[in-house]
Amino acid sequence: MSGEIRRVKRELAYEGTVLKVYKDYMEFEDGGTQVWDYIHHNGAAAVLPVLDDGRILLVEQYRNAIDRDTLEIPAGKLDYIEEPGIVCAGRELEEETGYKSDDLEHLLTIRTTVALCNEKIDIYVARGLKPSRQHLDEGEYVTVGAYTVEEVKAKIYAGEIEDSKTIAAVLAYADKYGCP
Repeated sequence: MSGEIRRVKRELAYEGTVLKVYKDYMEFEDGGTQVWDYIHHNGAAAVLPVLDDGRILLVEQYRNAIDRDTLEIPAGKLDYIEEPGIVCAGRELEEETGYKSDDLEHLLTIRTTVALCNEKIDIYVARGLKPSRQHLDEGEYVTVGAYTVEEVKAKIYAGEIEDSKTIAAVLAYADKYGCP
């Protein structure tokens, strides 16, 4: 299929603090052309923190794009493109929850919006959590709560959790480790 479509030009339309928006000029085998939007994101990592009793830590925080608080797993953007996801995940775990872990295991990788954005999120499971201290970024306000897998799944299916990385992480974790 990709032989039938080719990008002839990419033009930067906007550069923000987290992403770059481009206009991609596309040409099709039949001679037609279109301009497509493309959003470049350097990538991110997320972590599903599991307490010794099996409960999962979630963070509640305000998200401007949807103008409300959300309940989600800790996550953040890579500091630089080549930063290992596991390093970012460990940092975000401590920053947002106030816990550290030396036991991070890769769970899955997701692409958030493949139709127009290249964002990739590597998701890890963190066990053996050790209390540390929360140190949030400027303008970041986060509340941490502990939930059973069953409680989180109920929130997903009730529509209370809509964040895709959280849904993917929790359902994959529950399936992989046989949680109810």
